[in-house]
Amino acid sequence: MKNLFLSAFMLLGLAFTVQAQDISKNALGLRLGDNDGFGGEISYQRGLTSKNRLEFDLGWRNSNHVDAVKLTGLYQWVWNIDNGFNWYAGVGGGLGSWSYDHNNYKDDGTFLFAAGDIGIEYNFDVPIQLSLDFRPELYFNSDDFRDDNFGPDIALGIRYRF
Repeated sequence: MKNLFLSAFMLLGLAFTVQAQDISKNALGLRLGDNDGFGGEISYQRGLTSKNRLEFDLGWRNSNHVDAVKLTGLYQWVWNIDNGFNWYAGVGGGLGSWSYDHNNYKDDGTFLFAAGDIGIEYNFDVPIQLSLDFRPELYFNSDDFRDDNFGPDIALGIRYRF
């Protein structure tokens, strides 16, 4: 009877382990997206707990006449869906600079922004992660960087987990 109880307890523990989160302690890669022009970001994720992590992105954007560089920091909550799939949501913000050059007219400035984040990711059996996310950004002190102060950022990410 003791062996049966011990075996059942171990199987139950194994079942909970299989459903546990798969947040890596570290992940480093690229996030490629479009928000006022195509651009890329160097992306780093740092796992804090089994359900939370930080993400830092350093990126650039360019369009016809505007170039921008920005640094983003996000706090994310991660939930397991099934078999390597997770979905996540987060909040954060950042800062950046931009420059405009067209027909001999030049301008530049800095901006601050608040950001949300929602997405889905897949963690392969090898230490690679693919993600697709939507990051709405609300700009402050944009110095004519945008006609409006809202920017929807949709991106595909690929990271090496370690």
